[in-house]
Amino acid sequence: MSRLSTSYLGLELRSPLVASPSPFTREPESALRLQDAGAAAIVLPSLFEEELVSEEIELSRVLEQGADNFAEALDYFPAVDAFESTADRYLATIGKMKATLDVPVIASLNGTSSGGWVRYAKLIEEAGADALELNLYRLAADPARGGAQMEAGDLEVVRQVKASTGLPLAVKISPYYSALASFAVSLADTGADGLVLFNRFYQPDLDADSREVVPRLELSRPWELRLPLRWIAILRPHLAGRASLAASSGVSTGIDAAKALLVGADVAMMTSAVLHKGREHFATVEKELVEWMDANEYASVAELRGSVSYATSDDPSAFERANYLKTLHSWSAAGT
Repeated sequence: MSRLSTSYLGLELRSPLVASPSPFTREPESALRLQDAGAAAIVLPSLFEEELVSEEIELSRVLEQGADNFAEALDYFPAVDAFESTADRYLATIGKMKATLDVPVIASLNGTSSGGWVRYAKLIEEAGADALELNLYRLAADPARGGAQMEAGDLEVVRQVKASTGLPLAVKISPYYSALASFAVSLADTGADGLVLFNRFYQPDLDADSREVVPRLELSRPWELRLPLRWIAILRPHLAGRASLAASSGVSTGIDAAKALLVGADVAMMTSAVLHKGREHFATVEKELVEWMDANEYASVAELRGSVSYATSDDPSAFERANYLKTLHSWSAAGT
């Protein structure tokens, strides 16, 4: 067993460095380059139920156009089954990834309906994925739905998917739950085999000239790792032996990966840094991580993992409110 080896969702990985969803994980050839550079697992971009539903509606509209006046024209259209849908292409990509790669392939699903979650989870399992990541991306914008209702809905999704598939199940969540620690434990109780912290909500912008809402994509920056670090440190003692933890957002260097492992992450996921610096950046980060482990006398990732979590830290309060006070005081001291 390699000194970098780790376990995630019950999958044995050669290192804790995982390629999270990006344009680089969309095609087998590109994913192979990530693997060759050191990525220990590949997470595919999400399959969005909204896109599938929209595609089906548009296809039905086109096929039915003019049917009231020229019914005989329907004979010229092929059967719907002859069309390759977004879902068909996604499932085919999973098969190609499995045939091309040696590392685990983790599919990602972002649904809107309970039936959609279950339906596509089954198809993803049949396509050969090694694990499934549920991307819970819902905004609590309805004032008629309280926090308890939102959480209950998300837990029900996890319960249904877990009951419908034998795949290891990771749940990617946002940091906006009202009682995050309690919700995280509830996810594990409901069947989640791992948690990915955190899902980044891409905030819309406003074009002042056209007065239209426009999308703005900004890649994550290193300081964004601080939030996952805090919560992984807090959750590790409660989930140890029950659910894996993945750090997502802000991992850019080997030192960042070491920080994630120190607080208890099983893997560190990278996207933005790789988009900035290329697929070969995985090799650089792995080299930096090994050098840091050598300098700090850690023989393995297993020895390193969780050694500065909430349960093992000399000052657990540093992960809570005390950190806020110390940060404010440090600014005053620097100004003085």
